[in-house]
Amino acid sequence: MILADSVNGLTRFLQVIELGVTTGAVYALIAIGYTLVYGIIELINFAHGDVFMWGTVVCFYVIGWLNIDGAVNNVAELMGLVFGLMLLCMVICALIAIIVERVAYKPLRNAPRLAPLISAIGASFILENVALFLIGPSTVIVPNLFPNQGVTIFGVTVKFLDLFTIALAAALSYGLATFINRTRVGRAMRSVSQDREAASLMGVNIDRIIIITFILGGALAGAASVVYAMATLSAYYFTGFKVGLTAFTAAVVGGIGNIYGAMLGGLFIGLVEALVITYIKNGEAWADAAVFAALVLVLVFRPAGFLGRSAPEKV
Repeated sequence: MILADSVNGLTRFLQVIELGVTTGAVYALIAIGYTLVYGIIELINFAHGDVFMWGTVVCFYVIGWLNIDGAVNNVAELMGLVFGLMLLCMVICALIAIIVERVAYKPLRNAPRLAPLISAIGASFILENVALFLIGPSTVIVPNLFPNQGVTIFGVTVKFLDLFTIALAAALSYGLATFINRTRVGRAMRSVSQDREAASLMGVNIDRIIIITFILGGALAGAASVVYAMATLSAYYFTGFKVGLTAFTAAVVGGIGNIYGAMLGGLFIGLVEALVITYIKNGEAWADAAVFAALVLVLVFRPAGFLGRSAPEKV
């Protein structure tokens, strides 16, 4: 009896870890967008969560237009639909991110720091209200294209959608890290992040680098929106606020401005949410409080985040 309880407890714990990693993978992809923009222009893009939300709206309309109301069991057809939908969402979210940068940030690039922050919040409200006009004030249903079956690992059944989400986050994060560390554009991004004026004097086109940064962040948010919409089976005009705020928390916990920190922070926040929801009574009601309590604790003992570095004080 004791052995059976121990096995059941272990299985449940592994299920929590799987849920946390899957959720954290989505947060990580969104958090990278926050940390990229902050690393380049040292400002928080408060419209980024709503860029992500627009990806879920695109999923709703495209799947509805294709008249698909459930799982696709043919693997080739499934992958074709999912990657096609993901590419479309990445492109549209990247375009929205560019528009936000051109309208809300570029004209205020040399203004006091408060001005672009307020402008970004205004852009966030505009994106939310356009989505509200298109899909209405209620949650709309987005069918899950993935079948409910999965594979059993250590006694835990992991759904195909969860496996795809984890693999997607790992592949995109690795690809982005490789791009930044090994390409000429990536070196330019790193140089702008370290010293924008010096990079400009060395011939780096600052405006071009900023646009590329917003494109990358928007594209990653678009990819995350597809798996999120299918996992939650929904699209909602206010989704970007909550998810975006949680992803921003993940970026801060991991170390704002650090890509690896954003990934680590996303996984950490996902695990905190999963543990609270599973092991605490009425855990869903306490999940947000637990996330921000974790943020406070991390910042108390590690003000720069897990992988962040405190900036030297200028005198």
